[in-house]
Amino acid sequence: MTDPVEPRALRASRAFLVLHGARILAQRRTLLANVEKLPDAARPWEGKLEGPDPLRLAVIGDSTAAGVGAATQDEALPGALARELHARTGRGVIWRAVGENGVHTGQFLDRYLTDALARPADLVFVSLGANDALHARSAGAFARDLRRLLETLSDRLPEARILVSNLPIFARFELLPDPLRTTLYRHSRNLERAARRVVARDERWMMTDQLPPAYGPDFFASDRFHPSASGYSDWARWSIEDAWPRGLADLEHARVVD
Repeated sequence: MTDPVEPRALRASRAFLVLHGARILAQRRTLLANVEKLPDAARPWEGKLEGPDPLRLAVIGDSTAAGVGAATQDEALPGALARELHARTGRGVIWRAVGENGVHTGQFLDRYLTDALARPADLVFVSLGANDALHARSAGAFARDLRRLLETLSDRLPEARILVSNLPIFARFELLPDPLRTTLYRHSRNLERAARRVVARDERWMMTDQLPPAYGPDFFASDRFHPSASGYSDWARWSIEDAWPRGLADLEHARVVD
């Protein structure tokens, strides 16, 4: 599916959601009632890849941090990111995940910020924003919460790199009917634009720069909404590949001092 790009309409994305609110709400209710409810990945939500001078990886966020769509976190985003980092650096990786299915950025701050800061990290991968779009939160509210999150992380973990994922490409979610699909895509792009302005404030912060390649036939789990183990593997690969030449390669030699 081709990703529609309508930059002139992005600023009015929330207004468009309100304009079509009644129909979109009806579609959303039907979707929630009929979509398969997948569990979080099984515990434990931490693991280790053996190797010298291990990197410490924290994956924080929503259902994708919780591993929904995969059986274990080793098969989900944390394990997949760890394997990419291990392959590129030759270093061991100690990884963990913190998050909850369904949370938006403000809720993550309220419920999980303390857990996210509980251990040192060399790299924090942030996967938030999808539920901000689904809840029709404003770009201003999302940017405010994201900035607070990143500033707090960097204040407490001053040497850590923070990599913020881009938002899902809702235009590729064939499960979603229109106008829900188009409005979510438009609004998520607006939120992502706001996020990029926040991330540009600090050289320790990065955001996936390019749109991901087309989702493959095995990208989605059985609910056709969350990534599968294969989808998480693809996501981890292109996220690290995209960020590597823009500064993430420093992890090959860097070591955060406790």
